[in-house]
Amino acid sequence: MTSSASLFTLLIAGGLLAAHAAYAQEASNAQATTSSQSWDDALVSAAQQVTLGPRPLFLVNDMSAENDHERALKDSLLACAAEQTQWQRSPIAIGHRGAPLQFPEHTLESYIAAAQGGAGIMECDVAFTADEELVCRHSQCDLHFTTNIVETELAEKCSVPPAFDETSGELTNAADISCCTSDITLAEFRSLQGAMEGVNTDATHLQEYLAGTPAWRTELYASRGTLMSHADSIALFKQLGVQMTPELKVPEVDMPFTGHTEQGFTQQAYAQKMLDEYKAAGVRPGDVYPQSFNLEDVLYWIENEPEFGQQAVYLDGRYSDESFDHTNPDTWQPSMQSLADSGVQIIAPPTWMLLEANPNFGNDDQEKRLQPSLYAQRAREAGLSMIAWTLERSGPLADGGQWYHSTTEDVIQRDGDKLITLDALVNDAGVIGVFSDWPATIAFYDNCAQRGAP
Repeated sequence: MTSSASLFTLLIAGGLLAAHAAYAQEASNAQATTSSQSWDDALVSAAQQVTLGPRPLFLVNDMSAENDHERALKDSLLACAAEQTQWQRSPIAIGHRGAPLQFPEHTLESYIAAAQGGAGIMECDVAFTADEELVCRHSQCDLHFTTNIVETELAEKCSVPPAFDETSGELTNAADISCCTSDITLAEFRSLQGAMEGVNTDATHLQEYLAGTPAWRTELYASRGTLMSHADSIALFKQLGVQMTPELKVPEVDMPFTGHTEQGFTQQAYAQKMLDEYKAAGVRPGDVYPQSFNLEDVLYWIENEPEFGQQAVYLDGRYSDESFDHTNPDTWQPSMQSLADSGVQIIAPPTWMLLEANPNFGNDDQEKRLQPSLYAQRAREAGLSMIAWTLERSGPLADGGQWYHSTTEDVIQRDGDKLITLDALVNDAGVIGVFSDWPATIAFYDNCAQRGAP
């Protein structure tokens, strides 16, 4: 096991605290959340047999080998691929929305593929419906480009439904359509089908609009996309035996949300309801890593649900703030130490904030291609653990301009070098987990790193 994977295991073990006996009773009294199991137990059993498929070997074959470290790493990974017959689930492989490189995100099918790919942790991004039920969606208003809603009668309920020219019948507002989970009820949500993410916002016809999947993804498995409530995801993940990392999504409606009850659904009620569903299902707090880009949500969990809060993840989205520079600690408000002092233990920035090109790369065979950023160094100095996002979410790296690799694109220019990036994240930056749209890539690396890869 890699050193960072060992750290992750220790972190997990340290979080396995006994839940108070009152949890289940309190939660069952407080909610009538429904989990509607729509899967065969035999399917779940089969998915626990880790089968990594052809992509990891494809990536190894495509790796650069321009210095001693890269040659040793590539040789070791190839040898492992030739010898290994029993692949194990990886505690550092986080199924980002499941396995959406090839399957519709946040669907039963995507999660099953992630389990087969060795993900040790699964993510449900949490949004709420018109009746204040929690569902798995990457954002509150993404149904128009991640489901088939625009093809159904429910399109009429969308915040901005499709509009058509009365004479020609052409679609007139492709760029403006917006369909939100809060536009429909949980029952209506369940009637939809998941789709591969992406639409054509220049389209003038509905079918043209729906044909927006990037060419580097696939429609091969898009014929089935069983949507999941948050409670469904908990039931499935428990049955699969994986840990869970729900992200409380930022609402795209005014809060408190008053579409269901007169008193309204507050942000704190939303944050609490998410954790209540784990308590109602009897999930151990140490098996849950709640996440949010909203620091106030993280601090709420730390103060009000400390057994969950001690492994709450602060998703660092400050890169969108013009005053923030990830290379200049003076612009980090709050600072790494302030975050740690407030009780935050895990921070999760995008990959590009954790790594940078090594300026000495190429000078001799001992210099690595990548090195940890100052941001990563300061996080470690403050005692913060780090999780990176998101591997395998970019188009072909040879095309350049890939956001997740933006600080390293001068030296990372082929898809196989994602493994070099992963190696640097784990062994140089020291992350404890990596989100991936194809978790088999990380599981392969972690299985083989356990067998002595550099």
